[in-house]
Amino acid sequence: MSALITCFGEMLWDLLPGTRQPGGAPMNLATSLHSLGLDTRLISCVGTDTPGTELLAFLSRRGLSTDFIQTTPHYPTGQARAAVSASQEVLYTVSQPAAWDYIEWSPALSSLVRRSDLFVYGSLTARNACSHDTLLALLADAPRTVFDLNLRQPYDDQDTIELLIRQADIAKLNEHELVELSGWYDYETDLEQAMRQVHARYGLDVLCVTLGNRGAALLDKRGFVQQPAMDVPVVDTIGGGDAFLAGLLHQLLAGAPARQTLAFACAAGAYVVSQQGANPPFTADTIRQFQCPR
Repeated sequence: MSALITCFGEMLWDLLPGTRQPGGAPMNLATSLHSLGLDTRLISCVGTDTPGTELLAFLSRRGLSTDFIQTTPHYPTGQARAAVSASQEVLYTVSQPAAWDYIEWSPALSSLVRRSDLFVYGSLTARNACSHDTLLALLADAPRTVFDLNLRQPYDDQDTIELLIRQADIAKLNEHELVELSGWYDYETDLEQAMRQVHARYGLDVLCVTLGNRGAALLDKRGFVQQPAMDVPVVDTIGGGDAFLAGLLHQLLAGAPARQTLAFACAAGAYVVSQQGANPPFTADTIRQFQCPR
């Protein structure tokens, strides 16, 4: 598959009890897309500090380009302190300011986005004016866009979220985020109806909602499809949603039917949560064999 995907946003260290892991949804997504064999670039920024050097080395070891990752001596590499509940829900406290708040526009970034088949961005990156303005400028260049919503207080301003989702062709939300968006307009609480209303309001081509241990649902112009989750032992939920999105985009680019697309995405997410860490190595064949073990 020769498609080029560019991911924009935070890269940081997840600080867990007793350990730390490379993280940030855009970086996790880029790593998963690369694992699936897609040509992937990451636009971000790290500090000129040891944590930043270590993150760049991690990406290089995994075979990802670091050509579009900026460095700054003025702000530290980002970190997020993660607390894992008994139900495996992960709650983050994200440091601020961080280097990824200060991604600066350049002609090279514009050129990269213009030639990308997909430009993927989230909402957390828009918390600071510098990265926010760079993101909006690049969205104007993007042929096709993917919005990965991340409603995390206090970075859940309705005007900002609506500005960003209106730029999207494809959007991925979790169930709690769908409920919050629906609550802004007194929409239906029924899953399919709420998705149809959000899909129509923002003019999306594809809307995907993850449902935790109940799987996921997808709505496109062909209709609504729901896929149950795979029953796997959960080791670590961090990165599962990012792997899910990588699997979804891999299949959408391949032109796969909606049900096959959703099943593969659910399998990718399930595989990662069954492993330790947000970025375990895998390939597309790994996910297919995980779906249908012999």
